[in-house]
Amino acid sequence: MRVLLADDEHLIRGALAALLALEDDLRVVAEAASGPEALAMARAHRPDVAVLDLQMPGMDGVAVATSLRAELPGCRTMIVTSHGRPGHLKRALEAGVRGFVPKTVSAQRLAEIIRAVHGGSRYVDPELAADAISAGDSPLTAREAELLELAEGGTPIAEIAERASLTQGTVRNYLSAAAAKLGAENRHAAVRIARERGWL
Repeated sequence: MRVLLADDEHLIRGALAALLALEDDLRVVAEAASGPEALAMARAHRPDVAVLDLQMPGMDGVAVATSLRAELPGCRTMIVTSHGRPGHLKRALEAGVRGFVPKTVSAQRLAEIIRAVHGGSRYVDPELAADAISAGDSPLTAREAELLELAEGGTPIAEIAERASLTQGTVRNYLSAAAAKLGAENRHAAVRIARERGWL
């Protein structure tokens, strides 16, 4: 089985590659430190399974999985994460990800999950699944979520309006609606809450 490992933490990626190399039936054919690099490596090496970190520079693991699903449908994808927030799991499953596991999983267990995913099964860590069920779905519309993402880091309303091709008043309305739905006192708090729950 040909495996791609993508994680921006070099120590973790290197350790995983070394541990998976001990398995007779698994071969790490490529490693990547960012989302764009993971895509490039997948195109070049055509792995059977791509093991993707959720949070990477350039593109997150879910965005990479979405692209791989379109470009390399034979490549199965898995997400490993230390941030198993409910919204992330839902987005990952919608992107066709077959495995969703915490970074606390042992290398031996990871190898078993890679084999299962390669064989067509799906594996979601039970604790992450339970958290996702209890948190429920995001109350935000796609447009509200998009504008909250643009507002992250304190981007001025005028800039958000220009980037979203909307009037400043419309942007303010969307952001205040999002803040109200999340019970946040302002758009900055709304971004933080939505990010914590994995809805952005």
